[in-house]
Amino acid sequence: MLVNMKNMLEDAVKGGYAIGHFNINNLEWTKAILVAATECNSPVILGVSEGAAKYMGSYNTVVGMVNGLIKDLRIKVPIALHLDHGSYNGTIAAIKSGFSSVMFDGSGYSIDENLVRTMELVELANKNCITLEAEVGAIGGEEDGIIGEGEIASADECKQIATLGITALAAGIGNIHGKYPENWKGLNFDALADIKKEIKDMPLVLHGGTGISDEMIKKAIQLGVAKVNVNTECQIAFAQATRSYIENGSDLVGKGFDPRKLLYPGYEAIKQLVTEKIILFGSDNKA
Repeated sequence: MLVNMKNMLEDAVKGGYAIGHFNINNLEWTKAILVAATECNSPVILGVSEGAAKYMGSYNTVVGMVNGLIKDLRIKVPIALHLDHGSYNGTIAAIKSGFSSVMFDGSGYSIDENLVRTMELVELANKNCITLEAEVGAIGGEEDGIIGEGEIASADECKQIATLGITALAAGIGNIHGKYPENWKGLNFDALADIKKEIKDMPLVLHGGTGISDEMIKKAIQLGVAKVNVNTECQIAFAQATRSYIENGSDLVGKGFDPRKLLYPGYEAIKQLVTEKIILFGSDNKA
């Protein structure tokens, strides 16, 4: 059964750890994350971008697949199905389709319009017992066609949006989507500390988890981050495992071309990566 993020994130804040948000793109990815979470006895968040949902068929298709896997695999740990970087209309569609949590990315609007639209969506989410994540300060880089220049969030703007009844807040602190450049300056922990002072116990979200050092991740969690998003790293792991399978000629042996065999190394790679991240974030044995 799907749950929203409220309890798992509140527990993470109190316990000083973070919940992993891992984007899904197909059945193999979803199954790998669910199995890893179960073996680690950890809550987990399945992230779905609007583009990924379209690729997989629709929001309804994604909800049906996830619910089916949870039932048939007998998954007992808390699972949230979360829209990642949703537009205003996309967020409404995900809520109506049965997502248990959504993110409205209003960072492209002025702060005043972001506040108005976020408030409207909070009201709709509350009516459906769904949690809502908001964003202030653009996350840099590109993910699924969404490009951000990167912007350090204003502590005052974070305070304003935190009062609207949101469940979690994504605040730009120098983090970016995709691979980090060699000259990346790192996370701005001073900005993170200032934001935390203003929003108190509001769970913070760190997007762009790929490429951030373990030490920085741990420090961010100590300063209030309760949700860490990982996508690119899973994509890379899946691609490398699939490439190795083909380059080794395994697809030419017997029925090695069978998609179930062809995609299995990628499934295993994601399962291993998610396990490592869950342990790093400290959410293992917290279900």
